[in-house]
Amino acid sequence: MPIDPASICVIANPKSGRNSHDAQAIDAAMAVFEGATLRHWQLGQDLKVAVRQAVDDGFTTIVAAGGDGTVMGVANTLVHGEANLGVLPLGTFNYFARGLQLPQEPADAARAILNGTPHRISVGAVNGTVFLNNASLGIYPAILKQRESVYERFGRRRIAAHWSVLKTFMRYRRPWRVTLSMEGREQEIATPLIFVARSAYQLERFGLPGAEEISHDDLVLFIAQAEGRMSLLKTTWRLCTRKVKQHRDIALLRADSFTIDTKKPSLLVAYDGEKSRMDTPIRFEILHDALSIIIPHAEDRVDTP
Repeated sequence: MPIDPASICVIANPKSGRNSHDAQAIDAAMAVFEGATLRHWQLGQDLKVAVRQAVDDGFTTIVAAGGDGTVMGVANTLVHGEANLGVLPLGTFNYFARGLQLPQEPADAARAILNGTPHRISVGAVNGTVFLNNASLGIYPAILKQRESVYERFGRRRIAAHWSVLKTFMRYRRPWRVTLSMEGREQEIATPLIFVARSAYQLERFGLPGAEEISHDDLVLFIAQAEGRMSLLKTTWRLCTRKVKQHRDIALLRADSFTIDTKKPSLLVAYDGEKSRMDTPIRFEILHDALSIIIPHAEDRVDTP
């Protein structure tokens, strides 16, 4: 049975109203969602407040219009609730939407949502914050932090993004030393990057193993084996060229939950493109059947590269 448009509230980033491409995309989707409600959360307003208000107003399907960060933000409010999450992909990568085989064109995505079916899924959480694609510790959060400062100085240019990566790599000296606690056992590890995956689509796109483990509702933990700067550069290049090998470049573990601890009181954590500093120990876990999402019917699904 199709979803009633009157039960849908589309939550959009306030920037999308000023971005002509996103504004046109939202207009195209709303033409399909005839009878649905569109809301932009305000600059400076917590996204959770806007989503919670929509749920309190009686909307039973909340459509996140944006990229993976926006989708993750909406999911964090809907987790453990009864309202459904729909995704209108407007971002650059849209890993979560592509993993659902949702169309990337706004009108087609809107039709797929209307024709879709609610389905509960398990999600990852780091210190209680939900992530849908991945979370990481180490050099990748450091790159995101460096990128922000470079963007502030030179603007959001691709060359600035590349420079932030190079600058972070040049500052890299030695692996981080942390304690991994998993299934009642502890081990000391030294690594530049700990990457925790929940998106089978993202792993397959980069030629990484672990999709089967994700389908079994596990977290897939990648520990980079690189020790020096040159070794890290080689691993990064192999990742870009889909030539990463288990045991040589990465160690792979699977678990329902685990913790990462250091002597530091907090660590910078990246999750679905966002980042924040979290108190240690950092706990990763699966929240089983915690989120209701709209999945497209077979006839609306598309294969995306």
